[in-house]
Order: sequence, then structure tokens, then C-alpha cells
Amino acid sequence: MDSSAPSQSAPSPSATITLGEDHSLLMGIPGSGKLTLEEVRDWLSQPKQHETLSVTLPKGLSAAQGNIFIPEDNPLTRAKIELGRQLYFDPRLSNDNTISCASCHDPAQGYGAQTQFGVGVRGQEGGRNSPVAYNRIVSQAQFWDGRAATLEEQAVGPIANPIEMGNNHETCVADLAANPIYKLQFEKVFGDGVTIDNVGKAIAAFERALVTGPAPYDYQNDLDTFEKLFADDLEYLDEEPELKAQYDAIKAAIAENPMSESAKRGMKLFAGKANCATCHAGANFTDEQYHNLGVGMEADEPDLGRYEVTKEEKDKGAFKTPTLRNIALSAPYMHDGSQKTLQEVVDWYDKGGHKNPWLSDKMKVLNLTDQEKADLVAFMKEGLTGTFPKIQTGRLPE
Repeated sequence: MDSSAPSQSAPSPSATITLGEDHSLLMGIPGSGKLTLEEVRDWLSQPKQHETLSVTLPKGLSAAQGNIFIPEDNPLTRAKIELGRQLYFDPRLSNDNTISCASCHDPAQGYGAQTQFGVGVRGQEGGRNSPVAYNRIVSQAQFWDGRAATLEEQAVGPIANPIEMGNNHETCVADLAANPIYKLQFEKVFGDGVTIDNVGKAIAAFERALVTGPAPYDYQNDLDTFEKLFADDLEYLDEEPELKAQYDAIKAAIAENPMSESAKRGMKLFAGKANCATCHAGANFTDEQYHNLGVGMEADEPDLGRYEVTKEEKDKGAFKTPTLRNIALSAPYMHDGSQKTLQEVVDWYDKGGHKNPWLSDKMKVLNLTDQEKADLVAFMKEGLTGTFPKIQTGRLPE
């Protein structure tokens, strides 16, 4: 261990933060232009940058607090998250300095890419749509097929993929170690310097800090829950000042985060007739499971998804359920990017997908009316669009 590295302290009240709300976390080292060695050294000299962070989730996603996954050997610190931020946006991780993690998981494109497939070095295309990079802190297995057991493992995969970053781990590590600013940060954050495992840990720490804020659904859900819980008392709320104040606060929050009547109807359809909540369940609107929806299964040699990992017959053509939070910002959709709009996605589910021997038993013909389809789309666009944390995409090492 580098004796000059600040010691890692245990979580303390001063080191407790709410992800998605503490905007200092992802805004980089203060200043402008390229990061200098002096700036980084001064910033790293502050003990608070190395405190282990105890994290909570913001309203809405907070119901998934129990699903937070942070490996014991990779605790979150501000210094580690900042190092990961730099690596995430730095095209120097690719073999020709053109592709970064953000190329396919771009904040300006909903942390995905608005292309059917991911595009890597020399314009090469992959065979799957770029999954979004946020709310990963409540997810363990990564990629559409779950082949990476952790974010740490996922983060280093594209570096060595010949059609993504086209690099190799040894060259990537050597290049980073040759940069005095990166070398200093790796030594201070990890003690043992630049290794590919530490690259993965830093990027994973940054990605765990990418958390969406509350959406109109979360406020409307508060109202629906309150009115159901206190259904017999609503007309007597004037006699219960505390309950009345709570009710008024909920309605005021809805006024600031409204949904149209169409979106409200869509919210009910989502949990009912449209059957969406069967898989898009929980606070992050995903069951984190793998399902065959029939997408792409009409091809002569279809992408078999999860089956390629497990080799279990039941997993043929199955892909991971994505989160629907902020889904309107990351078109196109499905693992193969074949659905350009949310309307197309709803149409696909309405017809029950494409029949094949491994089609999920959760896929059923829905017989939705045109208005019901429009209401569902309105809900996904209005009700599930929340905030992203503020983020510095520049400020990389000289």
C-alpha cells in the first residue's frame, strides 16, 4: 500500500449523501480547461475526498434501497468516483483515441446512443443496442445477456472488444500509467496503482453514482397511496391537521410535477390491462430478469441472448428487462434497436410479440385500443421522465 495514500475512513454522517441530489459528486475537480497535475494533487490532499461514502437513493428509487449493490472491495469515495468520471469520458481508453464509454452511453442521449447498434472504433457496428448506464447501483449482472456479473467486470469488457474500443488491457494500463495525472490518482485511490481491475473499479464507482431523480409518477403514486390508505378519512381531514398538511403537500408536489389525464390513464393501464408491470416492476421498473419477447426471433440465425451465457434451453432469445425510468430519452428500443419509438414498442406488446418456441409466458395479446396505446406512451414519456444528476463531461487530464 502506498504510504502516502490517505487512509479510508468508515462511513460518517458527513460522508452520507443522496445520489442524484448531491450535484458536487459528478461535477469534477473545480476549475476550467484540462486538469493539471497541481490541481489534482491539491484536490486529492483533502481527506474528505477519500472518505467512504454511505449512500441513499432519491425519492422514487429509494424504494429500491435494499437492492443497492456495492462490492465490499470497491467502496465509494469522491476521489474514486471522480477518477471513474474521467475514465468514462476519456477516448484515450480506445486504441485510436476516438471512443470513450460515453460514446455509446452519452448523457446527452439518455446515457445510451440514438443509433440502432453501438458504434465503435473505425465506425464498426455491434449487434445490439447500447443499454443505458444509469441506476446500475441497484443491478448486479450487466449487459443485455447478463454475461458480466458486476459493473466492475462490465466496465473493462468494451476496452478489449475489437469492435468497441479495439484496445487491449495491457496497452490501456500502460498508457494510463504513463500519464502522471492518472498515475497519481490511481496510487492515491487504490494504493497499488494502475491495473485493469482498478480501471474497472473506478468506472463502476462512477456509474453507481449515476442515479435518476424523482419523476411525476412518484408524486402521483404518493397521492394514490394516501387516498387509498385514508379513503374513509378524506372528508374529515380538516379535523386532522397533520394528515391535512401531508395531503396538501402531496398535492402541491403533484402540481409542480404534473401528468396529463392521458398519462394518468396510462399509469393505470401499465399496472393493469397492459401487463407492463409484470416485468417492469419495482422502483426501477425492471425485474432484472431475462425474457424472450420474440424480438428478432424471425431471423434465420437469431441472437439467442441469455442462452449464450447459460446454455439453458429456456433462455433462448431471452434478454434483460431494462429500466423504464427516463425511457423516453434513449430511443431506439429493444436489445436490437429495432423499435424506433415507444409507440412501436407498445404495438409490439399489444400483438403479443413474435411467436417462437421460447416466447415468455408473460407475453399475451393485449387488444388495446388506439387511445389506450396513446395513454401508455403518454405515461412512459411524462410519468417516468425524471432528472439526471448534473455532470461534468470535460475536465480530463492533460
